[in-house]
Amino acid sequence: MRAISVCVGSSCHLKGSYDIIRIFKELINEYNLDKEWELKAEFCCNNCRNPVSVRIEDSKPYSVDVDSAEAFFKEKILGA
Repeated sequence: MRAISVCVGSSCHLKGSYDIIRIFKELINEYNLDKEWELKAEFCCNNCRNPVSVRIEDSKPYSVDVDSAEAFFKEKILGA
């Protein structure tokens, strides 16, 4: 199973990390990916100056905001 990790540290929490988690959960369910992808919370990725940090597997952190979360998911997860 592959993993998507969303930072829930203080800075990312204030920038909407829990909204991004909700969006990703909805998309995982919508596309029936729950057997392929696991959604995890991660504490501080040391990328606090940017929007919410999201990692795919062990990737570098991507910067994602609530407005770009769905497009990010479709590009990186559905295209993966």
